[in-house]
Amino acid sequence: MLAGALIRRAGQEGGFAAVLRKGDAISGVILVQCLERGRKTGLFERVPDFSGGYHMAPCGPADDSDSDALTQYIARRMRADPDLWLIELDISEAERFAAETIC
Repeated sequence: MLAGALIRRAGQEGGFAAVLRKGDAISGVILVQCLERGRKTGLFERVPDFSGGYHMAPCGPADDSDSDALTQYIARRMRADPDLWLIELDISEAERFAAETIC
């Protein structure tokens, strides 16, 4: 449901979102690969916070690392958590947009 909301809202706002890996519909962790005009701006995970809500936390290798490091990180996460969702989001201020939509 959250992935669908993110994809629909991104399209309505003139951006693009796609599910790169579908996880468990109920309990899967959500990773969002953020881009702005095709340039990677970070990888973020939806995590619970102390107020009972959620926030987007940066995860994975640094933005300036090579794409192999990101690919290896995502592969490790998928092996550890087969329920994981991976969503690519290309829109202005993607991290903020994802937080407003799914947190």
